[in-house]
Amino acid sequence: MMKLVLLLALLTVSECDDSTVSVRTGEDVTLSCKYDINYYTPLSVCWGRGQLPNSGCNNQLISTDGHKVKEETRVSSRYKLLGQLDEGDVSLTILNVSETDAGQYGCRVEIPGLFNDDKHHFVLNVETAPRTTTSRTQNETSTEQTTAGYTAGQMSSTQLLLTSHTSNVERKESSGVSVVLLLVLFVLVALVIAGVALVIIGKYKSQLFHDHPHTHNKEGSLTSTDFSQMCCFNPERNQWSVGHDGRVHVKRTMRTHQPLVGR
Repeated sequence: MMKLVLLLALLTVSECDDSTVSVRTGEDVTLSCKYDINYYTPLSVCWGRGQLPNSGCNNQLISTDGHKVKEETRVSSRYKLLGQLDEGDVSLTILNVSETDAGQYGCRVEIPGLFNDDKHHFVLNVETAPRTTTSRTQNETSTEQTTAGYTAGQMSSTQLLLTSHTSNVERKESSGVSVVLLLVLFVLVALVIAGVALVIIGKYKSQLFHDHPHTHNKEGSLTSTDFSQMCCFNPERNQWSVGHDGRVHVKRTMRTHQPLVGR
């Protein structure tokens, strides 16, 4: 009789109180279950829905052999054992929780011996995520993006107009500067040509003056016409010379007739 009471006491101690976990739809949730692997060595574990029976798991969801997950026992890819199995972490993770996931869950760690299994129970409360807030947030985000895009478009258009106006002004200023430079260059060329022409004319006049000197008929001087006809003068009767002023001076001598002696 005492042995039966002791076994019932041990069984009661090995079962933990239910833990309540709350989550919203669409989220992930983890139900914690661990054991001392250094003391027990790797043990088999199973997860099920509802109250755990005296052995095994009702409505089993997933189980391990102590080292790895038994894939043939996994009923859905949403059930994961993401803890370190080699450290005794056999916590169950449920992905993308829905309202149908609400209810009781149990974790059984199979410890060798009669009624030695370690059992953990959880109650999962699933709350529906508010949709209005999400919709409002999406609308606000869409409105902000539209406003930002419209503002950016206005800024781009304004910048384009400013750039175009600036380019036109710069182009006009550049054209005005080019016209002024061309006028200045034209004036300089005209001045150079005029200077060269004046120099050539001056040289031509000087050469013409030296080649055809003009004289006046004062004090027995000859004109250029007389000078050109000097070949007709008798050099014995006429003496001519060129003065410092470039004039030709002719001095005529009268030849006296000597009486003929012994005539």
